[in-house]
Amino acid sequence: MNIEFIEKKFDEIFKELESEVMEVLNNQSLDKKQTNLRMKPLTTTKKILLNALDSIKLAQKVADDEINKKN
Repeated sequence: MNIEFIEKKFDEIFKELESEVMEVLNNQSLDKKQTNLRMKPLTTTKKILLNALDSIKLAQKVADDEINKKN
């Protein structure tokens, strides 16, 4: 599995999420409640993606360790 490729794609997604966050934060027409309601899915999505990336890295590490034990 190409972890570097996956990390690169996740970074692209994170940049897009950050762009969306900045749009929400810079939208002066939103009050605090509306801003928070729009931010919640973005922050949750980032946390989910970070957890997924950690899981992928861990799975790769376990697979590599198993291969090394067999050799």
